[in-house]
Amino acid sequence: MKRRAWVVLVTALAGALLCARLGGWQLDRAAQKTALHQAMLAREALPPLDAASLARADDAVAAQLHRRVRLRGRWLAEHTVYLDNRQMDGHPGFFVLTPLLLAPGDAVLVQRGWVPRHAQRRDQLAPVHTPDGVVQIDGRVAAGLSRLYEFDGAAAGPIRQNLAVADYAREIALPLRPLAVVQLGADADGLRRQWPPPVADVSKHYGYAAQWFALSALITGLYVWFQLIRPRRDARR
Repeated sequence: MKRRAWVVLVTALAGALLCARLGGWQLDRAAQKTALHQAMLAREALPPLDAASLARADDAVAAQLHRRVRLRGRWLAEHTVYLDNRQMDGHPGFFVLTPLLLAPGDAVLVQRGWVPRHAQRRDQLAPVHTPDGVVQIDGRVAAGLSRLYEFDGAAAGPIRQNLAVADYAREIALPLRPLAVVQLGADADGLRRQWPPPVADVSKHYGYAAQWFALSALITGLYVWFQLIRPRRDARR
């Protein structure tokens, strides 16, 4: 009996401690995301970067993530790409990407906005007006473009499932900065720019932490009841 009691004690203790540790890990994840979100807001409040300050090397991108930018250049409309299966306000459509030529031999890929997809013809693209001449845009630095799972691998043509900046630079034989710019501002040129604000989703971590702590307390309570309180009550009877 003593051996069985020790086995039950060790098992219950290990289970309770493991659940408590997992709950603490979820709280740590929430704290990390909160700190990251605060750093993101602090970067957004900094003065906007111009083309001369925008990162040119991969190792400089991380320090500029979520920074505001204000750029001048010319759209290279012939290299516009549409990322398929992107949603806005719950509606399917495309993210419209166009390189912005900052100077000869120097460009950056801009996620200009969103357009809806045709209800019957998936390959029919909505008209998008691309201004000629020099334009000025406001945006936000992103490390890259959103990615979705794709079955067919890399594709060509104006409609893509995913796009990597470095791969596209080689494809069009044009140097692109090693980042993407998400254009901000009012809807225009047939494009919508109601991007969801970047937020730190910490509520799920708090929920998971509460579940793990509750499970730890449950294991402890069951052990106390069945191994301590109930045997004593039975012995008294």
